[in-house]
Amino acid sequence: MDAVVAAPRALLGRTIVGPASVRIRDGRIVEVTTGEAPPGAEVLSDGLLTPGLVDVQVNGAVGVDFAEVDADGMRSVAEALPSTGVTRFLPTLITAPVDVVIRQARAVLAASAALPDGVGARPLGVHLEGPFLSPKRAGVHDPSFMVEPGPDQISALLNDDTLRRALRMVTLAPEQPGGLEAVRRLVEAGVLVAVGHSDATGEQTRAAADAGARMVTHLFNAQRPLGHREPGVPGVALVDERFTLGLIADLAHVGPDVCRLVFNAAGARVALVTDAVAAAGMPPGRYHLGGADVLLTEDGVPRSPEGTIAGSALTLDRAVRNIVSVGVPMADALASATIVPAEVIGESGLGRLAPGAVADLVWWDDDLRPKKVWVDGRIVFDAAVPAQPVSAGYATAGQ
Repeated sequence: MDAVVAAPRALLGRTIVGPASVRIRDGRIVEVTTGEAPPGAEVLSDGLLTPGLVDVQVNGAVGVDFAEVDADGMRSVAEALPSTGVTRFLPTLITAPVDVVIRQARAVLAASAALPDGVGARPLGVHLEGPFLSPKRAGVHDPSFMVEPGPDQISALLNDDTLRRALRMVTLAPEQPGGLEAVRRLVEAGVLVAVGHSDATGEQTRAAADAGARMVTHLFNAQRPLGHREPGVPGVALVDERFTLGLIADLAHVGPDVCRLVFNAAGARVALVTDAVAAAGMPPGRYHLGGADVLLTEDGVPRSPEGTIAGSALTLDRAVRNIVSVGVPMADALASATIVPAEVIGESGLGRLAPGAVADLVWWDDDLRPKKVWVDGRIVFDAAVPAQPVSAGYATAGQ
């Protein structure tokens, strides 16, 4: 039997309209209509209905580091994310030796496969943020583990049957020896390549786009900065329409005025990401990122023992609210957490309320806080129902 959800307002594409109704059958949207709710619909009394949020850079959450994940840990993250509006996420692994990265990726994929149907948000594969990065822009990554993306290293990734089928995204520094050829090989294999942790010049960044790179990982962070003569990575990314721009909108990685500048320059190409680590959704304390210690203090920003920012404790719903708070229209902010990240990883059935799309929905209150979340047409979070401890903890992160 079909289910119909009707709302006073809904995000259709990149526009908020209303009232609107979404008809669901077998976990997919079969019809979207505007106007009066049809008979038998579940009528949402207020707020806004949107697609589920898609986060393409998540290192962990609720005490779980994906570099050390097992089935129970993956389930904890999957159950926690819907309270923040996230219905699909891309587990991310940071720099480690190639053989270790492959082992970690296999563990992530095994833990993902063990998730029962109907439980929480769903993982989308794996994102490797390293080890093909520039030691000049290491950030919190260990430079001693970084290697050039030579033919043997790329073959090691692509020749692993388990990893090849689920490798969705690789962040690399294209200026490194072998970088452009690595971009071409990965793109030919169907992998999204992002420029990140890179000291590339503007010219080298354009060359990466020519080779097939289509994203920039955490714009402005761990990359050659924008200059008025040498545009670096961000300068080219802001004007080259081939790039989708990952943005950590916790207002600490990138300040409010620059976040607004990014949306003014390239708002239709911004993908909000959390870059969340195990500390997300947890109280202040010591956690892991890629197996290394990370300290979360009262300021809510995880840092290495040396004081370097180490991912974030951000949630994607909070990122949306932050972007709205700096003056970006609500529809644009929400599109940056739904349709834009879905499209950049090639998931045309996610991030939209449209016939044929997966029935991942979020009902928001008037303060842009999730009230109810559906994954594949099933309710996986309801703010009116007492939450499990893990989900409740994650929902309060950064609030």
